[in-house]
Amino acid sequence: MSEENKDLGDKAEEAFDDAKEKAKDFAEDTKEAAGDFADEAKKTANEFADGAKEAMNNVSGDNKKILAGVLAIIFGSLGVHKFILGYQKEGIILLVATIIGYATMCFVIGSFVVMATAIVGLIEGIIYLTKSDEEFYNTYQVGKKPWF
Repeated sequence: MSEENKDLGDKAEEAFDDAKEKAKDFAEDTKEAAGDFADEAKKTANEFADGAKEAMNNVSGDNKKILAGVLAIIFGSLGVHKFILGYQKEGIILLVATIIGYATMCFVIGSFVVMATAIVGLIEGIIYLTKSDEEFYNTYQVGKKPWF
């Protein structure tokens, strides 16, 4: 019986060593697959970023006019249209004024500030969309006229 136990012990040890070796192989395969996945994800992310940069760089004057006009009408109080046209200072002014307006809305003055920034955006959006493409380009992209 002692020899039987020894054989069983040897078999168990062999089975344990075999399982340990298979676990090592599986871990190596998993690491390799994870590395391949990470490389593929980086490649895809870089392709997406390059495509987005190219798309934003190819926005022409006409597309900026429509984009800026629509954003001015919808999100005018936040100054998004100013950022699209490259007027960071003016965009920040509208954004900060709107935030201050919302923060002071419990006082009556906050409502007027938010309303004023929304009206500015609405008026600018209408002006952008009613100008011809050439006039818009010359006024807002070449001439850099920041307000109205």
